[in-house]
Amino acid sequence: MTELLSKIDSPEFHALFTPQLEILIKVFKKHNHMLRITGGAVRDLLMGIGPTDIDFATTASPEEMKIIFTEEGIRMINLNGEKHKTVTVRINDKENFEISTLRTDSAIVKGAATQELDSYWQQDANKRDLTINAMFLDFDGVLYDYVNGQENLKSKVVKFVDNPEDRIQEDYLRILRYFRFWGKIASSSSQHNPDTLLVIKNNAHGLSNVSGERIWQELKRIVNGPLTADMMSTMFHLGVLSYIGLPKTSNITEFQNVCDNCQQLSPSPITLITALLETNKELLNFQSRVKISTDELRQGTFIIQQRNKLNATDDTISYCQQLLMDRKEHNIKSYIKELLKYNGKHEVLKNFDHWDPPKFPVSGYDLLARNIPKGSLFQKIISIQYLV
Repeated sequence: MTELLSKIDSPEFHALFTPQLEILIKVFKKHNHMLRITGGAVRDLLMGIGPTDIDFATTASPEEMKIIFTEEGIRMINLNGEKHKTVTVRINDKENFEISTLRTDSAIVKGAATQELDSYWQQDANKRDLTINAMFLDFDGVLYDYVNGQENLKSKVVKFVDNPEDRIQEDYLRILRYFRFWGKIASSSSQHNPDTLLVIKNNAHGLSNVSGERIWQELKRIVNGPLTADMMSTMFHLGVLSYIGLPKTSNITEFQNVCDNCQQLSPSPITLITALLETNKELLNFQSRVKISTDELRQGTFIIQQRNKLNATDDTISYCQQLLMDRKEHNIKSYIKELLKYNGKHEVLKNFDHWDPPKFPVSGYDLLARNIPKGSLFQKIISIQYLV
């Protein structure tokens, strides 16, 4: 196992220090409050990845932060976050920072002894979902890990902090987050702790009360992961899928086949999800539960309607070209490309991606000049705009 670090000194870490972040650091130091990087940004840095999103934790309360930022002339935005003890600021009108007060069992005492301050950070870590997301990093690169998160990350294992059932019942979406991060960092799908899986199975019903929008955001990330098929299969056997809008009888075999077909092709999430669905009715039920977009619904409907027809044709490229000519959807070409990914038509996809039908060199005036009367035929000629 790779040696565990107590300090990070990487190019990715140093790249975080924008002029705006330097201002934020100085402000908290000036007012004698601790500020550290937390969550996914620390995890990513330990993996050698430059974070795209950075969360901060502080010993300052939201009320104290409001006073500090007002005094320093720093603009606060998204004040609705205060109910979650989070304040968002924008510095130099260039960069936003989201800062959350530590979640502790008692009020934080400003100027407390070092040992007491350390206990505040540990209390917050104990309330986070997964050990790999519960670490902190100060601006000297010193790592604070109270829950063995770094060791779990190096071992490529995802664990809940402390008691899995307690963590899940605080927010049932954590069931999906567990699978999302397993697919992101694990090297194998077979290392799950059986006790953890049993807890997930017994608590899967709690997902029925989680908003569809939150579920879809997590599910999209799961299906984009490298262990997608294994994660969905595990969730299926634990009874999770029926609580997130998918059928109890979801076609896991088809899902595995489509994942294999789509390797290296970066399919859209809804392309993969349709593999679990047999009918448009099941897609509509899914849409009702998780609120997929209108475009995602149209794409899913198109794939369900066309997937078997495409497999049955002897001339795939001609079939797709005809679809492009006949269908009126705005994004029809992207739908067809997703259909080709779904069916594993790699070579056809390469050719089709570079094919555009030629435009008609005529206008409505040209048709009228040739005595073609206005009507259904006239409109059809104008609307398709292409030569066959």
